[in-house]
Amino acid sequence: MIRFIVNGEARDVAADPGVPLVAVLRDTLGLRDTKFGCGQGRCGACTVLVGSQAVRSCQIPLRAVAGKQVTTVEGLGSPGSPHPLEAAVRAAQGAQCGHCGAGIIMDVKAFLGRVSRPTEEQVREVVMAHECMCGSRSRVVKAVLRLVPTTRRP
Repeated sequence: MIRFIVNGEARDVAADPGVPLVAVLRDTLGLRDTKFGCGQGRCGACTVLVGSQAVRSCQIPLRAVAGKQVTTVEGLGSPGSPHPLEAAVRAAQGAQCGHCGAGIIMDVKAFLGRVSRPTEEQVREVVMAHECMCGSRSRVVKAVLRLVPTTRRP
């Protein structure tokens, strides 16, 4: 039995400690907005926060989160009361197919927790690190830039 905190709620999971966190989140806990993509940590669809760090949950075994706080996109807000970052991305139509959106949002949230006044290039680097099939990453960049104060280059 492994205990960790998911979206503010303590959870006890009886699973193989070596199973990828993404499988536990989706299949055991029913948090289906965290997507399984490539399974190799490249695409970013499975990105969640462990503490305040963005991690690719397909690369993290369940045992690595024992006793830790894990936040998925479901833990940010709700459909009726979305997190400001989710609302900005939706308003910009930045999550067309929905496959990469949650991972990008979680990665950007972690990034903005470290950098309060990012440059456009920094935001673009975070967003572009995710594979996107529908081509909406540029809309996500614009949404983030509208949402947060940025550091402009001279």
